[in-house]
Amino acid sequence: MSKDYYAILGVSRSASDAEIKKAYRKMAAKYHPDKPTGDESKFKEISEAYETLSDAEKRSMYDQFGSDYQQRGAGGFGGGGFGGGADFGDIFGDMFGGGGGFAGGGFGQQQARPRKGEDQTVKVMVSLTEAVEGTERTINVQTGNPHSSSYSYDTTPIKVRIPAGVTQEQKIRVKGKGFSGFNGGPNGDVIIQVNLQKHPHYRVEGKDVYLDLPITPWEAALGAKVEIPTLKGKVKMAIAAGTQSGAKLRIKGRGLGTEPGNQYVIVQIHTPPAATDEDKALYEKMAEQMPFNPRADF
Repeated sequence: MSKDYYAILGVSRSASDAEIKKAYRKMAAKYHPDKPTGDESKFKEISEAYETLSDAEKRSMYDQFGSDYQQRGAGGFGGGGFGGGADFGDIFGDMFGGGGGFAGGGFGQQQARPRKGEDQTVKVMVSLTEAVEGTERTINVQTGNPHSSSYSYDTTPIKVRIPAGVTQEQKIRVKGKGFSGFNGGPNGDVIIQVNLQKHPHYRVEGKDVYLDLPITPWEAALGAKVEIPTLKGKVKMAIAAGTQSGAKLRIKGRGLGTEPGNQYVIVQIHTPPAATDEDKALYEKMAEQMPFNPRADF
């Protein structure tokens, strides 16, 4: 009985080469014997259809004589296996990561070569202090080969070192701890992606750290030496007399990174409340004694 190769691939008789190839790739990915949804009989059938329809000469013969065209001198599937124009190496190289031929061999293809397993990415949250000093984490990674029909989502714990100086979204590679290799190939790697926790006082921009520093009006007016917290301990900083709110001061090398950025201090002048009559009297005296209009240029 003649087979309807177009119906097998789910395409029309006027389908383009690209449409035929796309349909085959989709079905082959589903029914390949190494897949959990694999069906060897179905896979052979769609491969036979693609072998014919992907070759212009064979397709023309098929359109005239049906699937018995091989017996009319065209050569092809019944005689020479997957020869002709079907580029199965290219298709399966794309589908299964390269290597020529597909896993399991068979159907006239060469035996698949060993290939490295897939990498897997794990996001790890660290504090700013841990980012500066380094830390360790125990993480769970998936094991086995996710493309195997017997794959189960098992995990195993591994201990990883987060080195000092990491920054937001930095990636750290742990060799050989990823998914299992194909056909005896090496395991993939685990990629640790660092995410920095938000801090109640510091803001991070790249390798630089920002801190809003509250000071009093008299510290701003008269100048002062104040103690500034940093991720590497406290430092003394001079506030110059006459410093205005919003002034940006730099502490060199107190940021993040293996070659550390800087910490920037943004001055914020905080005014004490006039909570008592005496406080109000003091503010009134200041207004009389130091007339000052910051909106004079408006």
